[in-house]
Amino acid sequence: MTCSTKTIVYILVGIFIILAIYSFIAPKKDTAKEIPMSQMITEIKNNEVSKLNIDGQSINIDLKNGEKQKTVKEENASLTDVLTNAGIKVDEVDIDVKDTTSNQLWMSFLSGILPVILIGLFLFFMLRSAQAGNTKAMSFGQSQPRLMNLGEKRVTFSDVAGLKEAKQELLEVVDFLKNPNKFKKLGAEIPKGVLLVGPPGTGKTLLAKAVAGEAKVPFFSISASEFVEMFVGVGASRVRDLFVKAKRNSPAIIFVDEMDAVGRLRGAGLGGSHDEREQTLNQILVEMDGFGTDTNVIVLAATNRPDVLDPALLRPGRFDRRVVLDLPSKNDRFEILKVHTRNKPLARDVNLEKIAASTAGFSGADLKNLTNEAAIFAAQDNQKSINEHSLEVSIEKVILGPERRSLVLDKFEKELTAYHEAGHAIVSRLLPNCDPVRKVSIVARGMSLGATLIMPDDDKHLVSKSKLEDEIATALGGRAAELLKFNELSTGAENDLSQATQAARRMVTRFGMSEKLGPATYGEKEEVTFLGKELAEHKNYSDETASLIDQEIKNIISNAQAKATVILKKKKALLKKVADTLIKKETLSGEELDKILGIKKKKTNI
Repeated sequence: MTCSTKTIVYILVGIFIILAIYSFIAPKKDTAKEIPMSQMITEIKNNEVSKLNIDGQSINIDLKNGEKQKTVKEENASLTDVLTNAGIKVDEVDIDVKDTTSNQLWMSFLSGILPVILIGLFLFFMLRSAQAGNTKAMSFGQSQPRLMNLGEKRVTFSDVAGLKEAKQELLEVVDFLKNPNKFKKLGAEIPKGVLLVGPPGTGKTLLAKAVAGEAKVPFFSISASEFVEMFVGVGASRVRDLFVKAKRNSPAIIFVDEMDAVGRLRGAGLGGSHDEREQTLNQILVEMDGFGTDTNVIVLAATNRPDVLDPALLRPGRFDRRVVLDLPSKNDRFEILKVHTRNKPLARDVNLEKIAASTAGFSGADLKNLTNEAAIFAAQDNQKSINEHSLEVSIEKVILGPERRSLVLDKFEKELTAYHEAGHAIVSRLLPNCDPVRKVSIVARGMSLGATLIMPDDDKHLVSKSKLEDEIATALGGRAAELLKFNELSTGAENDLSQATQAARRMVTRFGMSEKLGPATYGEKEEVTFLGKELAEHKNYSDETASLIDQEIKNIISNAQAKATVILKKKKALLKKVADTLIKKETLSGEELDKILGIKKKKTNI
């Protein structure tokens, strides 16, 4: 029962008691007519009285005709004496005397004892509330990790598809937790800290749970942000408490998610919460050192920003081992899809290998979301199983966002969007270094009015200069098509220009792909702290070099624009045909686009 529920119960009970007492002691509404004593004597003599009820000094009179009256006798006078002196025989009158002793005792109790009881209850609840608040204050510095008990359903390495190298690396940790003596006999020391590094959604938390599941040891899970509070010293206290709990349950695993929340580089804080964060980090360093951690407690941590971590955190004896979790390859995606479709009915036409090939760049979380979206789509379409069409629609939804068919374009905007997307598709399809076009659509998705889905057939880890130049030309193909058809530009190319500029800047300043600037990088990324960590770029070159960088970026974009324009001018008839088909059908597949362009082989060099 929560505190608020208890309070409501106490209030209701108090109201009930007060109402009960009031109903008992409250004077009842009296409808009897009040008369003098002399009138009562006259009515008795006239044989009009049926009964007399004596209640202390009050006399309630019941007449034979049904009426009720009342009168009051003197305090020390006796009714018997009054009736005898009036010449009335007492035996001739029906008199009922009410005993008021018990009522007087009850009233004495209520007036004397009840206030004491009420005051005592009030003090009891006040002291209890103060005690509860004191308990919360005393537990403020305690950590609240989520503990996965041995009786719960455990995640094992069989539930983690792909990540073969990462799982192999962590098998040592599992083996140590199961058989520590095997290592100790040879003088080996298992790493006290293992840092899981990888992009979001690659399975860092899942892999940490699998390690605990394989080792069958208690698993303490906590987010690094839960350590830091506004009050100085609370985070350090929670770190100490967490390690104490883990040692008490050793062998055990501590998993700290989003380690960069407290593990960032120290020494640049300007006070306030940064002092608290740095104290928390200092305590983590002390606990992970050889003097503070027992060998049967292993710390796993996850981050997607290893570059911002403090060097002291990564030295031997702390997080001295890194396990890299990269985006899954084609084979890994196939295995992940099999895991996530394990409990989902798939139609016979579903080819998971084809879906895996079509989802290059997807993380494990993306693939899980993909299968879930496909199941939702199939259920909405009243299907008994998930077919390949449901999965393909879900891929487009995950990449491009949901369709917005309620957004109706006028005739001019629809035509402009059709030419824009046709320009992207044709330039990409005819340049030799671009990835295949999967789909072209002028149905609004997300923030865009249309979309051209371009995805590689295979995983690529290196990108050539010519491929980057062709991709920039593809990004500018929509703008070139607009200018060619309408002789005017629109705001539809804003995102395309942003992507093209970023790619050209990386070519010049990061990849050394400028002949004038040579094989060098320009600008250094560094962490600048001012009331919080922010990523900034330090200018380590002269103003003349900066001007040259700008000129080279402009040249790359201008050349790409010219390349796209030349292609579209040569294929102007095909541009019109693709645009007209899009206006009519709204969506074209890659095969339909190739048929219009008359392409039979995979790529055509211009």
